Amino acid sequence: MKDSSTKKALNLKALTKSSVWDVQENDIFRILDGGSKDPDFKENIRRYTDIIRSAFNVEEIKKDSPAIRAAYEKQGYKVGAFSIDENAKMIIAIRKRPIMRVTDLTYENIRHITASKLMEVLERNFGGGWDSLSQSIQDIIESGFEISTTTLPKDRLHKKGGMYEKKVADGFEVLEVEKGTWVEAIFAKLKPETVKPRMKFETHDEDEIPEDNYNSPDEDDDSFDDDVMNEDNYRTTFEIESDPDEEAESISDFGGED
Repeated sequence: MKDSSTKKALNLKALTKSSVWDVQENDIFRILDGGSKDPDFKENIRRYTDIIRSAFNVEEIKKDSPAIRAAYEKQGYKVGAFSIDENAKMIIAIRKRPIMRVTDLTYENIRHITASKLMEVLERNFGGGWDSLSQSIQDIIESGFEISTTTLPKDRLHKKGGMYEKKVADGFEVLEVEKGTWVEAIFAKLKPETVKPRMKFETHDEDEIPEDNYNSPDEDDDSFDDDVMNEDNYRTTFEIESDPDEEAESISDFGGED
């Protein structure tokens, strides 16, 4: 989630189908009004409105009147005007698209809701638990949130020191879905934003031709020595240790208890 300072700094040319979810209706009118001062605004208005429509319902009002404005406002719209050029204005009614169902979730908006909001959306749409969601919806959710699940009998789910207690202590929101005498717990926490590393390139003088050492191994590098790399010290496999918490909380383990 972005803070209010991000909204103030956002301008029309920086608006994307992701960042548009950070702003509200009044911000859109301010951004459009500021963008209208650019000479190329009119020819790009369709592209800008397409971006805005990804997060807002947008209706153009061709015949303005108090009655028409009141009708839109009754439906939750904000009505405002902005200049297209020196001689023309456009009046629109806009309303932020609600995220009510799992089908409202997209790759663009998934990082712009809280974990608690996600739990509300899942609870409103759930029937069979996490696995009842389509793979595409799961992929969207997991692109923005850390997700884990466990299914246990009701009397074991909240046991002291168990997975439930550890996840909540680690900042996860939880949704419980009852399945008879068992309960599926879905845990969610917003993933931290990652900064993509930038590639660094060496610079050379314009008249300098860099030496090609691609096919020349370093004199001190014995990695290509047949005596160094052999069947005794070269491995292509690795082992994965099991997670003790996973084993302790799994359904299969419980199945072996009395």
